[in-house]
Amino acid sequence: MDSKRMGRTAWMAGAMISMVASASMAEQPQKPAWKPDRAVMIVVPYAAGGGTDATARAVSKQLGAMWGQPVVVENLPGADGLIGTRKVMDARPDGYTLLLQVPSIVATKHLPGSKGIDPLARLQPVTAISQSPAAIVASAKLPVTTLSGLVRYCRTAPQPCSLASGESTARISGKQLAAEAGIPNLILVNYRGTGPIVTDLIANNVNLAFTGITAALPHYKAGTLRILATQGRTRAAALPEVPTTAEAGFPQFQSVTWFGLFAPRGTPAAVSESIVAALREAVKDPDVRKTIASAGAEPVVNSPAEFAQQVRSDDERIRDLIRQYPLE
Repeated sequence: MDSKRMGRTAWMAGAMISMVASASMAEQPQKPAWKPDRAVMIVVPYAAGGGTDATARAVSKQLGAMWGQPVVVENLPGADGLIGTRKVMDARPDGYTLLLQVPSIVATKHLPGSKGIDPLARLQPVTAISQSPAAIVASAKLPVTTLSGLVRYCRTAPQPCSLASGESTARISGKQLAAEAGIPNLILVNYRGTGPIVTDLIANNVNLAFTGITAALPHYKAGTLRILATQGRTRAAALPEVPTTAEAGFPQFQSVTWFGLFAPRGTPAAVSESIVAALREAVKDPDVRKTIASAGAEPVVNSPAEFAQQVRSDDERIRDLIRQYPLE
């Protein structure tokens, strides 16, 4: 057999092998997406009534209906979110125990009292669910209607102003405000979540807070709280009449809060991807979108890789702020 015929024969044999292999692969059934066969728990490490809790409850019912399994929201507040976060850090990486957190999760390892604990060393980002600009909220009992008016009031008030915080990033913002706006003796008061903060703001037991707009929105509409500015680059869709911090003359106080889902490190990629796919469908539900929108947020379901990059960016930003405004 000459070399040309041998070449043609080899080529035909190779082509036949490729065809057989392709047909065999086509005949193999696709591996089904992961789906829970028992209850799934979403841990919210803050008290009920805040933005994290509202976000969890907005999607849990719809996920439960899609999966045919209960999706339970468990509030475990305390230790700046670390109690609930630890529960998920210690859970099996199987998709049945998830954590809904906010950017303060990246601050933990930079705080002096955390003894180097890094939750993200034992957790992996799954997806953001929604995001909302943070806001500067004040008691309606204060004689102020603008952010600049609040700063002037706190500079000269006979008693030092107090700022409530439910998580570490709010305390960092409070220290930044005191330093850069020249507010002497601003008192930082720690809470276990946004719900209790709102209660004390209404009573003027504390004067102001950096917080998500979710819990404050109905009280703002009722006139018992004042949202003086939102911290996004543009005005919040739910509050078109409220200026941004930049418009109010304080551009350095920009902050957008994501509400993100995390799983124990080691959770298989197929499980994370299935959860993301389910959430993408869940946020299409009109009731879910209405709940998220009424809280002043918008759905932003993204991929694990995209969310991981978002978390890394906030890690760098918050690390730099803590170095400049260290917490005790």
